Amino acid sequence: MAVPESPEDLTRYIETHYHARHRAELPELAVLAEKVETVHFGDDDVPEGLSALLRRMIGELEIHMKKEELILFPAIRKAASGLDAPIAVMRHDHDDHAARIAEIARLTNGLTLPEGACPSWARLYAGLSAFMQALEEHVRLENEILLPQFEHGTRGT
Repeated sequence: MAVPESPEDLTRYIETHYHARHRAELPELAVLAEKVETVHFGDDDVPEGLSALLRRMIGELEIHMKKEELILFPAIRKAASGLDAPIAVMRHDHDDHAARIAEIARLTNGLTLPEGACPSWARLYAGLSAFMQALEEHVRLENEILLPQFEHGTRGT
């Protein structure tokens, strides 16, 4: 599906395409990470702390997405002005998301599987790769396309 051009349609696209996806995938990845950490405990390559990080991200992302769904996106759909403060909060959250992605990359050695990795470990890293790409695209759409249209007090300035 092509990315919608209108802000109203783009907010709906983000909710249905990205928010729903993050809510479905991230809990599964946290469970899989915990399994890998438990089964391979003591292995030099195990991504120790990954499941805890993913569980924190579930909470952080849920709060962020709710702020968008309940506050920012409805205001955008009404073409409201004076959105600089909520947009600044969203951009700060996006910076936090980028830091979490960097932490995932650090814990997983850039999603590099160790030699002889089990199927669960391979599934985990494949899932993390897809999640990280989707989150980065989600943030890019908001930061570069959606939010600039509503900054500085009025739409389009």
